[in-house]
Amino acid sequence: AMLDPDRGLSLTIARVVQRLQGSSLHSQLERQARVSLHKPEIKLESLKEDIKDFLKTSGWEKKLQNAVYSELNVFPSPCHPAAPPEHIKEPLAYMRKAQGSWEKRILKSLNSMCTELNIPLAQKRPVNEQKELLNKWNEMGTDEPDLSLFRPVYAPKDFLEVLMNLRNPNYENGEQPSFRNHLGLIQVPLKVKDIPELKEDFSELGLNIGQLGIDDSAQVPPEFFENEHVRVGQKVLAEQDSAAAQQYVRQGCPTALRADLWALILNISNQPEDILYYEQLKSNVIQHDLLVDSLIYKDVKLTASNDDYYFVFEDYLYQV
Repeated sequence: AMLDPDRGLSLTIARVVQRLQGSSLHSQLERQARVSLHKPEIKLESLKEDIKDFLKTSGWEKKLQNAVYSELNVFPSPCHPAAPPEHIKEPLAYMRKAQGSWEKRILKSLNSMCTELNIPLAQKRPVNEQKELLNKWNEMGTDEPDLSLFRPVYAPKDFLEVLMNLRNPNYENGEQPSFRNHLGLIQVPLKVKDIPELKEDFSELGLNIGQLGIDDSAQVPPEFFENEHVRVGQKVLAEQDSAAAQQYVRQGCPTALRADLWALILNISNQPEDILYYEQLKSNVIQHDLLVDSLIYKDVKLTASNDDYYFVFEDYLYQV
Protein backbone atom coordinates (compact mmCIF):
# COMPACT_ATOMS: atom_id res chain seq x y z
CA ALA A 1 0.00 0.00 0.00
CA MET A 2 1.24 3.49 -0.82
CA LEU A 3 1.60 5.68 2.24
CA ASP A 4 0.72 9.34 2.44
CA PRO A 5 3.90 11.44 2.95
CA ASP A 6 3.22 12.41 6.58
CA ARG A 7 2.43 8.85 7.59
CA GLY A 8 5.52 7.67 5.74
CA LEU A 9 7.67 10.23 7.53
CA SER A 10 6.37 9.31 10.98
CA LEU A 11 6.95 5.61 10.20
CA THR A 12 10.50 6.36 9.10
CA ILE A 13 11.16 8.39 12.26
CA ALA A 14 9.73 5.62 14.46
CA ARG A 15 11.90 3.01 12.74
CA VAL A 16 15.10 5.09 12.99
CA VAL A 17 14.41 5.75 16.70
CA GLN A 18 13.81 2.02 17.25
CA ARG A 19 17.05 1.13 15.44
CA LEU A 20 19.13 3.63 17.42
CA GLN A 21 17.66 2.74 20.81
CA GLY A 22 19.99 0.34 22.56
CA SER A 23 22.90 1.25 20.24
CA SER A 24 26.22 2.32 21.72
CA LEU A 25 25.52 5.88 20.53
CA HIS A 26 22.31 5.89 22.60
CA SER A 27 24.15 4.93 25.78
CA GLN A 28 26.96 7.42 25.05
CA LEU A 29 24.40 10.22 24.64
CA GLU A 30 22.75 9.25 27.93
CA ARG A 31 26.13 9.23 29.66
CA GLN A 32 27.02 12.68 28.25
CA ALA A 33 23.66 14.11 29.31
CA ARG A 34 24.24 12.80 32.83
CA VAL A 35 27.79 14.23 32.95
CA SER A 36 26.47 17.63 31.80
CA LEU A 37 24.22 17.90 34.89
CA HIS A 38 27.29 18.90 36.93
CA LYS A 39 28.10 21.84 34.66
CA PRO A 40 27.35 25.34 36.00
CA GLU A 41 25.64 26.45 32.75
CA ILE A 42 22.95 23.76 33.15
CA LYS A 43 20.05 25.29 35.11
CA LEU A 44 17.28 23.24 36.68
CA GLU A 45 14.47 25.49 35.42
CA SER A 46 15.58 25.12 31.76
CA LEU A 47 17.10 21.65 32.12
CA LYS A 48 15.87 20.12 28.85
CA GLU A 49 16.90 23.04 26.63
CA ASP A 50 20.29 23.44 28.38
CA ILE A 51 21.15 19.77 27.91
CA LYS A 52 20.13 20.00 24.24
CA ASP A 53 22.39 23.05 23.82
CA PHE A 54 25.25 21.25 25.54
CA LEU A 55 24.91 18.21 23.23
CA LYS A 56 24.85 20.57 20.24
CA THR A 57 27.97 22.52 21.20
CA SER A 58 29.95 19.46 22.32
CA GLY A 59 29.52 17.76 18.91
CA TRP A 60 27.13 14.99 19.98
CA GLU A 61 24.25 16.32 17.92
CA LYS A 62 26.41 15.96 14.79
CA LYS A 63 27.14 12.33 15.72
CA LEU A 64 23.42 11.69 16.11
CA GLN A 65 22.71 13.32 12.73
CA ASN A 66 25.31 11.08 11.07
CA ALA A 67 23.77 7.99 12.67
CA VAL A 68 20.28 8.97 11.46
CA TYR A 69 21.67 9.70 7.99
CA SER A 70 23.32 6.29 7.70
CA GLU A 71 20.13 4.58 8.92
CA LEU A 72 18.17 6.39 6.19
CA ASN A 73 20.69 5.15 3.63
CA VAL A 74 20.22 1.55 4.77
CA PHE A 75 16.40 1.75 4.83
CA PRO A 76 15.47 4.21 2.11
CA SER A 77 11.68 3.86 1.77
CA PRO A 78 9.10 3.51 4.54
CA CYS A 79 7.00 0.36 4.29
CA HIS A 80 3.59 -0.56 5.54
CA PRO A 81 3.81 -1.57 9.24
CA ALA A 82 2.14 -4.92 8.48
CA ALA A 83 4.59 -5.80 5.68
CA PRO A 84 6.56 -8.96 6.52
CA PRO A 85 10.38 -8.68 6.44
CA GLU A 86 10.71 -10.75 3.24
CA HIS A 87 8.35 -8.34 1.49
CA ILE A 88 10.47 -5.36 2.55
CA LYS A 89 13.56 -7.11 1.20
CA GLU A 90 11.91 -8.02 -2.13
CA PRO A 91 8.43 -6.63 -2.88
CA LEU A 92 7.79 -8.68 -6.06
CA ALA A 93 6.21 -12.05 -5.25
CA TYR A 94 7.38 -13.78 -8.44
CA MET A 95 10.95 -12.68 -7.68
CA ARG A 96 10.68 -14.10 -4.15
CA LYS A 97 9.48 -17.40 -5.60
CA ALA A 98 12.42 -17.51 -8.02
CA GLN A 99 14.85 -16.64 -5.19
CA GLY A 100 13.41 -19.45 -3.05
CA SER A 101 13.78 -22.09 -5.74
CA TRP A 102 17.32 -20.91 -6.58
CA GLU A 103 18.26 -21.11 -2.89
CA LYS A 104 16.88 -24.68 -2.74
CA ARG A 105 19.01 -25.56 -5.73
CA ILE A 106 22.15 -24.11 -4.10
CA LEU A 107 21.47 -26.01 -0.85
CA LYS A 108 20.94 -29.25 -2.75
CA SER A 109 24.23 -28.74 -4.57
CA LEU A 110 26.04 -28.01 -1.28
CA ASN A 111 24.55 -31.04 0.45
CA SER A 112 25.38 -33.39 -2.40
CA MET A 113 28.98 -32.13 -2.39
CA CYS A 114 29.17 -32.81 1.37
CA THR A 115 27.85 -36.34 0.90
CA GLU A 116 30.20 -37.00 -2.01
CA LEU A 117 33.34 -35.75 -0.23
CA ASN A 118 32.18 -36.98 3.17
CA ILE A 119 32.66 -33.57 4.75
CA PRO A 120 30.25 -32.00 7.28
CA LEU A 121 28.75 -28.57 6.58
CA ALA A 122 30.21 -27.34 9.86
CA GLN A 123 32.39 -28.82 12.58
CA LYS A 124 34.45 -27.74 15.57
CA ARG A 125 38.16 -27.52 14.86
CA PRO A 126 40.48 -29.70 16.96
CA VAL A 127 42.64 -27.65 19.36
CA ASN A 128 45.88 -28.19 17.40
CA GLU A 129 44.15 -26.96 14.21
CA GLN A 130 42.89 -23.90 16.07
CA LYS A 131 46.44 -23.05 17.16
CA GLU A 132 47.75 -23.54 13.66
CA LEU A 133 45.12 -21.22 12.18
CA LEU A 134 45.86 -18.54 14.77
CA ASN A 135 49.57 -18.72 13.93
CA LYS A 136 49.03 -18.24 10.22
CA TRP A 137 46.14 -15.73 10.56
CA ASN A 138 48.12 -12.95 8.85
CA GLU A 139 49.43 -15.02 5.96
CA MET A 140 46.51 -17.17 4.94
CA GLY A 141 47.27 -16.58 1.28
CA THR A 142 50.61 -18.39 1.40
CA ASP A 143 49.58 -21.63 3.08
CA GLU A 144 47.17 -23.08 0.57
CA PRO A 145 44.90 -25.95 1.59
CA ASP A 146 44.17 -28.55 -1.09
CA LEU A 147 40.78 -27.56 -2.44
CA SER A 148 40.96 -29.39 -5.77
CA LEU A 149 37.99 -31.61 -4.82
CA PHE A 150 35.72 -28.66 -4.11
CA ARG A 151 33.74 -27.63 -7.14
CA PRO A 152 31.73 -24.43 -7.62
CA VAL A 153 28.21 -24.67 -6.19
CA TYR A 154 26.69 -23.53 -9.49
CA ALA A 155 27.83 -22.62 -12.99
CA PRO A 156 27.35 -18.99 -14.09
CA LYS A 157 25.46 -20.26 -17.13
CA ASP A 158 22.87 -21.94 -14.83
CA PHE A 159 22.32 -18.63 -13.06
CA LEU A 160 21.94 -16.80 -16.39
CA GLU A 161 19.35 -19.37 -17.44
CA VAL A 162 17.33 -18.72 -14.27
CA LEU A 163 17.41 -14.97 -14.97
CA MET A 164 16.38 -15.51 -18.58
CA ASN A 165 13.35 -17.57 -17.51
CA LEU A 166 12.03 -14.94 -15.09
CA ARG A 167 8.60 -13.75 -16.20
CA ASN A 168 6.26 -11.31 -14.52
CA PRO A 169 2.85 -13.05 -14.41
CA ASN A 170 1.01 -9.69 -14.54
CA TYR A 171 2.75 -8.57 -17.68
CA GLU A 172 1.11 -9.57 -20.95
CA ASN A 173 3.63 -9.29 -23.72
CA GLY A 174 1.61 -11.16 -26.36
CA GLU A 175 3.11 -13.70 -28.69
CA GLN A 176 3.52 -11.34 -31.67
CA PRO A 177 7.16 -10.39 -32.21
CA SER A 178 7.80 -6.79 -31.24
CA PHE A 179 10.94 -4.78 -30.57
CA ARG A 180 10.56 -5.61 -26.85
CA ASN A 181 11.24 -9.30 -27.49
CA HIS A 182 14.63 -8.37 -28.90
CA LEU A 183 15.84 -6.05 -26.17
CA GLY A 184 18.02 -8.72 -24.62
CA LEU A 185 18.05 -12.11 -22.97
CA ILE A 186 16.53 -10.96 -19.68
CA GLN A 187 12.92 -9.82 -20.10
CA VAL A 188 11.99 -8.52 -16.65
CA PRO A 189 10.04 -5.25 -16.78
CA LEU A 190 11.62 -3.32 -13.89
CA LYS A 191 11.09 0.38 -13.27
CA VAL A 192 14.23 2.27 -14.24
CA LYS A 193 14.93 6.00 -14.29
CA ASP A 194 14.27 7.88 -17.50
CA ILE A 195 16.80 10.24 -19.12
CA PRO A 196 15.76 13.46 -17.26
CA GLU A 197 15.87 11.60 -13.91
CA LEU A 198 19.31 10.17 -14.71
CA LYS A 199 20.51 13.65 -15.72
CA GLU A 200 19.40 14.97 -12.35
CA ASP A 201 20.92 12.03 -10.45
CA PHE A 202 24.29 12.35 -12.12
CA SER A 203 24.37 16.13 -12.46
CA GLU A 204 27.90 16.19 -11.00
CA LEU A 205 29.14 14.40 -14.13
CA GLY A 206 28.03 17.36 -16.30
CA LEU A 207 30.76 18.68 -18.59
CA ASN A 208 30.78 22.07 -16.87
CA ILE A 209 31.52 20.58 -13.43
CA GLY A 210 35.06 19.61 -12.39
CA GLN A 211 35.88 15.99 -11.66
CA LEU A 212 39.02 14.88 -9.84
CA GLY A 213 41.39 12.87 -12.03
CA ILE A 214 39.72 13.82 -15.30
CA ASP A 215 41.82 16.55 -16.81
CA ASP A 216 40.42 16.85 -20.32
CA SER A 217 38.27 19.86 -19.46
CA ALA A 218 40.28 22.95 -20.28
CA GLN A 219 38.09 25.46 -18.44
CA VAL A 220 40.09 25.23 -15.23
CA PRO A 221 43.71 24.01 -15.06
CA PRO A 222 43.45 20.58 -13.34
CA GLU A 223 45.92 21.42 -10.54
CA PHE A 224 43.82 24.45 -9.51
CA PHE A 225 40.70 22.32 -9.28
CA GLU A 226 42.59 19.58 -7.44
CA ASN A 227 44.07 21.94 -4.83
CA GLU A 228 40.71 23.59 -4.23
CA HIS A 229 38.93 20.20 -4.07
CA VAL A 230 41.41 18.88 -1.49
CA ARG A 231 40.97 22.07 0.57
CA VAL A 232 37.16 21.63 0.55
CA GLY A 233 37.63 17.93 1.45
CA GLN A 234 39.65 18.84 4.53
CA LYS A 235 36.91 21.27 5.55
CA VAL A 236 34.25 18.54 5.12
CA LEU A 237 36.32 16.21 7.34
CA ALA A 238 36.73 18.93 9.97
CA GLU A 239 32.93 19.36 10.03
CA GLN A 240 32.44 15.58 10.49
CA ASP A 241 29.17 15.60 8.51
CA SER A 242 28.22 12.34 6.73
CA ALA A 243 25.76 13.92 4.29
CA ALA A 244 28.26 16.61 3.25
CA ALA A 245 30.95 13.96 2.74
CA GLN A 246 28.68 11.89 0.50
CA GLN A 247 27.86 14.94 -1.60
CA TYR A 248 31.54 15.91 -1.77
CA VAL A 249 32.84 12.59 -3.16
CA ARG A 250 30.46 12.84 -6.12
CA GLN A 251 33.17 15.01 -7.72
CA GLY A 252 35.94 12.54 -6.93
CA CYS A 253 37.71 11.57 -3.73
CA PRO A 254 41.35 12.67 -3.18
CA THR A 255 43.50 9.61 -2.46
CA ALA A 256 44.96 11.07 0.73
CA LEU A 257 41.50 11.66 2.24
CA ARG A 258 39.91 8.45 1.01
CA ALA A 259 40.00 6.37 4.20
CA ASP A 260 38.69 9.19 6.41
CA LEU A 261 35.97 10.27 3.98
CA TRP A 262 34.58 6.76 3.48
CA ALA A 263 34.63 6.10 7.23
CA LEU A 264 32.64 9.33 7.65
CA ILE A 265 30.15 8.52 4.84
CA LEU A 266 29.53 5.02 6.21
CA ASN A 267 29.57 6.39 9.78
CA ILE A 268 32.04 3.83 11.08
CA SER A 269 34.65 4.34 13.76
CA ASN A 270 37.06 2.17 15.65
CA GLN A 271 35.28 2.18 18.98
CA PRO A 272 36.46 -0.35 21.59
CA GLU A 273 33.16 -2.25 21.16
CA ASP A 274 33.76 -2.53 17.39
CA ILE A 275 37.21 -4.00 18.01
CA LEU A 276 35.74 -6.36 20.61
CA TYR A 277 33.04 -7.48 18.14
CA TYR A 278 35.68 -8.19 15.50
CA GLU A 279 37.68 -10.22 18.02
CA GLN A 280 34.56 -12.26 18.87
CA LEU A 281 33.96 -13.00 15.19
CA LYS A 282 37.60 -13.97 14.81
CA SER A 283 37.43 -16.40 17.73
CA ASN A 284 34.32 -17.99 16.15
CA VAL A 285 36.31 -18.53 12.97
CA ILE A 286 39.19 -20.07 14.89
CA GLN A 287 36.83 -22.50 16.67
CA HIS A 288 34.56 -23.57 13.80
CA ASP A 289 35.36 -25.00 10.42
CA LEU A 290 32.65 -24.30 7.82
CA LEU A 291 32.42 -25.86 4.39
CA VAL A 292 31.42 -22.45 3.00
CA ASP A 293 34.77 -21.00 4.15
CA SER A 294 36.63 -23.37 1.85
CA LEU A 295 34.43 -22.37 -1.07
CA ILE A 296 35.01 -18.67 -0.40
CA TYR A 297 38.75 -19.33 -0.01
CA LYS A 298 38.80 -21.00 -3.39
CA ASP A 299 36.79 -18.18 -4.95
CA VAL A 300 39.16 -15.51 -3.61
CA LYS A 301 42.12 -17.60 -4.80
CA LEU A 302 40.72 -17.59 -8.34
CA THR A 303 39.85 -13.89 -8.46
CA ALA A 304 42.41 -12.09 -6.31
CA SER A 305 45.54 -14.18 -6.06
CA ASN A 306 48.39 -12.46 -4.27
CA ASP A 307 49.93 -10.06 -6.73
CA ASP A 308 52.00 -7.14 -5.47
CA TYR A 309 50.87 -4.90 -8.30
CA TYR A 310 47.26 -5.91 -8.53
CA PHE A 311 45.97 -7.18 -5.22
CA VAL A 312 47.90 -6.75 -2.01
CA PHE A 313 44.91 -7.39 0.28
CA GLU A 314 44.49 -11.11 -0.28
CA ASP A 315 45.07 -12.04 3.38
CA TYR A 316 42.54 -9.44 4.58
CA LEU A 317 39.92 -10.88 2.22
CA TYR A 318 40.36 -14.36 3.74
CA GLN A 319 40.18 -12.96 7.27
CA VAL A 320 37.02 -10.98 6.58
